[in-house]
Amino acid sequence: MSALVVVERSGSTAVLRLNRAERHNSLVPELLEALLAALERVEADPEVRAVVLGHAGRSFSTGGDVGAFAAFPPQSAELAQYAQRLLGLLNEAILRLAVLRCPVIAAVEGWLTGGALGLALACDMTVLGEGARIAPYYTVVGFSPDGGWTAMLPQLIGAARSRAIQLENTTLTAGQAAALGMITHLAPSGEAEAMALSLAAGLKDKVPGSVASTRALLRWDAGALAQGLERERVAFVAQVTSAEAAAGMRRFLGGAGAD
Repeated sequence: MSALVVVERSGSTAVLRLNRAERHNSLVPELLEALLAALERVEADPEVRAVVLGHAGRSFSTGGDVGAFAAFPPQSAELAQYAQRLLGLLNEAILRLAVLRCPVIAAVEGWLTGGALGLALACDMTVLGEGARIAPYYTVVGFSPDGGWTAMLPQLIGAARSRAIQLENTTLTAGQAAALGMITHLAPSGEAEAMALSLAAGLKDKVPGSVASTRALLRWDAGALAQGLERERVAFVAQVTSAEAAAGMRRFLGGAGAD
């Protein structure tokens, strides 16, 4: 079985790639556990000066794997337990990225949807290929927002815009996401990782103490972020075990979603 997160080195940069491409890198507990293990290795390696968080396949990630949720009996304790576990791991991964000792740059092509958004928002910089798309999908599937859609996004683009995007299930182009301030860099399609690696290489020439101080002053407040993510987890578990979520998953798996 292939590793769910592939770790490579490019000089002093560690490249972590989500590697569940056959499922659009949709999130399951095993993938998030692999990501956390990779981040722990990075944290312990003093030779790593920057991290690029990328992906295999056409999409960065389409968020939680709806098929995995639907495999449990609707409205069951087993479904609730699975959701608790998945969101606990997702929140842990987001928090770990947000406070990692070295800069992290996300490289995104294709779709970035659902709870996977938080993995990108937690990074210091995010590069989107011009063909990338961002969408929530919560009000279509019948889920409650997770992955920082309420705990992080409003701080970047404002509460009103965040509310409208999620209620209307708006799909944002890479250019629109950049204009709103959701991401930091645009790259030609297929070149997001190359640009992220270039940005990472440039950071190693900066004064380490200044980089660390800048990040410490500007990064997410870990305590406040943890509280916001926990609110999302509680609401998600309650909603995913509802009758309307069960119906929404059946509709979604019947033909909607990312290509």
